[in-house]
Amino acid sequence: MLASIATFAVYFVVMIAIGIGVYNRTRSQSDFVLGGRKLNSWVAALSANASDFSAWLLLGLPGAIYLSGLGEAWIAVGLGIGFAASWWLIAGRLRVYTERVTDARSGGDSDSLTLSSYLENRFADRSGVLRLVSAVLILVFYLFYVASGLVAMGGLFNQVFGMPSALAIIVGVSIVVLYTFLGGFLAVSLTDVVQAVMMWIALLIVPLVGIVAITSDPAREAGSFAEILGGVEGSVGDALAPIVIISGLAWGVGYLGQPHILARFMGIRAATDVRKAGAISVTWAFTAMFMALVLGFTGAVYFQTPLNNPEQVFAQLIQALLSPWVAGLLLAAILAAVMSTADSQLLVGASAVTEDGFRLFLRGRVSTMALVWTSRAAVVAIAIVAAVIALSGNNTIMGLVSYAWAGFGAGFGPVILLSLYWRRMNRAAALAGMIGGGVTAILWDVLDNDGIHLGPISIDAFGTGLYAMVPAVVVSLVGIFVFQSLGRATPEMEADFDRVEGEYSSPGAPGAASPAQR
Repeated sequence: MLASIATFAVYFVVMIAIGIGVYNRTRSQSDFVLGGRKLNSWVAALSANASDFSAWLLLGLPGAIYLSGLGEAWIAVGLGIGFAASWWLIAGRLRVYTERVTDARSGGDSDSLTLSSYLENRFADRSGVLRLVSAVLILVFYLFYVASGLVAMGGLFNQVFGMPSALAIIVGVSIVVLYTFLGGFLAVSLTDVVQAVMMWIALLIVPLVGIVAITSDPAREAGSFAEILGGVEGSVGDALAPIVIISGLAWGVGYLGQPHILARFMGIRAATDVRKAGAISVTWAFTAMFMALVLGFTGAVYFQTPLNNPEQVFAQLIQALLSPWVAGLLLAAILAAVMSTADSQLLVGASAVTEDGFRLFLRGRVSTMALVWTSRAAVVAIAIVAAVIALSGNNTIMGLVSYAWAGFGAGFGPVILLSLYWRRMNRAAALAGMIGGGVTAILWDVLDNDGIHLGPISIDAFGTGLYAMVPAVVVSLVGIFVFQSLGRATPEMEADFDRVEGEYSSPGAPGAASPAQR
């Protein structure tokens, strides 16, 4: 207990110190939201990893593998493909486009700070509808995403200290809010680097120690290879079911529309840094996910008695296998995984409130620092609502993450991807894609698992077991192509597309570097 308290305390102090250290460097809304677009390749890469690979990587995914076996590994395969595709297909173009696209309201380069403002400017939408719809989607799904991290904090603190989950959630969210409040995007990105390193080392050490412990103990019966791959309750045959494969691979589509990850692409120093950052980031991601899979199988073999909470298999292996001080450091890595995503999501959610709400409706009648303080207040407000959701019931980490992941992937993924590659895409198509994908992601779990029963209206559950991402992305794409005929791309939109494509394709062009570099 003493070792864990000491290591957690040191970790908290370091995170808060980083927030205090960059407090005076946050002088504008651009600094708070995107760090002034100054992230180098290493910081951008590791920050993207830490903000993405949260509690689901160290708790949710190993727990799913421990319980159900190889069938859950399709999620990791889909995520690996999708993560690499997001760097290859989106990162560079989005970095240039968000800075270069013409401002829909005032003309000139827009320097779009959020996905919502990018979409408004990309499709020359002066009505504010695109910006409002995208901001609503961001807020709705981030409340559940942040809540997943708080559930993970509650479980971790309960496992390590015996602390009640409610108190653990309050303590954890207070620390995250404090350094995010102080330092904004730069503090979040710098803490992400520390957190990404801690997570990777923990994922490397624990499976290795576990495998050594299993192989050196002749009394421990591992069971047949098929039993191991089936986890505690699954079977190898389950892993080959078409619904399992399709649903698992569909997780990869989510990477095309996750605002907290796309923000790292937008904040990187220049499009020319994307290739190096992508190589670093994808290498980290592939190795980390492989080690998380091995970790889940190791837990299935090591623990002869099934665990009450499978999502704590990582924490229980650490406590069972390692000395208290080493265990304290590695348990802090789990906390790092939780906090590194929660802070990024709080920041993007706060940006949606400020940039796409407060600033939009005040039409410039507000000072720069007033925007920064409004963003800080929004961080606190979103954290409080997410904490209420986390405390409201028996939510699992993977359940909350899968819901938010499908919402972002379907609501934004097809729209963002096509906006970067389809010259004639227009406002009507983008709006239909976002609404269709987001609403389907919200409704699918109800329609597929419970059905709808409202008086005389009754829709029985479909019972397919298909992940919501699949139907939601289909609806989004259909909406985009059907409603494309109801609008048109303006000459200015087409000129923007050609200009951005030229700058991105020519590393020596002026747009390939940030204003600071030029």
